[in-house]
Amino acid sequence: MKTEAASSYGAGAALAALVTRTEGLLASLPPSLPLLALRFALAIPFFKSGLTKWDGFLTLSQGARYLFEQEFRLHIFGSEIPYPFPLTMATAAGIGELVLPVLLILGLGTRFAALGLLLMTAIIQLTIPDGWANFHLPWAAMALALVVFGGGRIAIDPLVMQGRK
Repeated sequence: MKTEAASSYGAGAALAALVTRTEGLLASLPPSLPLLALRFALAIPFFKSGLTKWDGFLTLSQGARYLFEQEFRLHIFGSEIPYPFPLTMATAAGIGELVLPVLLILGLGTRFAALGLLLMTAIIQLTIPDGWANFHLPWAAMALALVVFGGGRIAIDPLVMQGRK
């Protein structure tokens, strides 16, 4: 009986030591790696969406025109309100969906680019309320993390900000 208790205690201690070592190894990863991953994960869906809005340089696609003029509505307080200035909104969305992801991937103005995508996510949520759990919540969480923590060391921001400190 004592042998079984001692061996189970030894196995438990070995497992605890393994968990502690693994925890230490995971904690030693540079924070810049997950921040880089967040930047890419947030940038890709917005950039892909932005590509669909254009038929050439600053020429809105017919699909984007149709969606913003005919389909998209802001769902506010139980009402469905048409977009004000739909072509201006489509143009702004298309530009934002291309420029902000590029800034994120480069890590240039990361906090501001992430804030812009967070605001766009809020407007998208008002437009498509059913997308909250599958798309908008993860996008908002990623953007908020980047607003708070910045882009990390694997970015242009630290190089630009280095001279300002």
